[in-house]
Amino acid sequence: QVRLVESGGGLVQAGDSLRLSCVYSEDSPCISTLGWYRQAPGKERELVAALRVARSTLYADSVRGRFTISRDNVNNTLDLEMNKLKPEDTAVYYCRVDLLNGFYKYWGQGTQVTVSS
Repeated sequence: QVRLVESGGGLVQAGDSLRLSCVYSEDSPCISTLGWYRQAPGKERELVAALRVARSTLYADSVRGRFTISRDNVNNTLDLEMNKLKPEDTAVYYCRVDLLNGFYKYWGQGTQVTVSS
């Protein structure tokens, strides 16, 4: 079981930046994807960005060019740098780690990001 803890959320104004961080409990050769997802009120959870091990990085069209996902293998962290935030970025952001090409999926508890106009 992989445990994940997110941090870094908060209330910011449009145009500001935030950095979210997710610490995962263990690094495993079975990790296939590490990603950030978000869920806004009344909407389904959606992919924001994902690092696919030995494959390409994915970004949602709505965040490409503004958000950057990165991984620190030494400290077992997955970060999401968010720039030029917009009110529509307001959501609970979740970290997820997939093992064995998604056979196992582990979620963090989420961190709230609120962007005021």
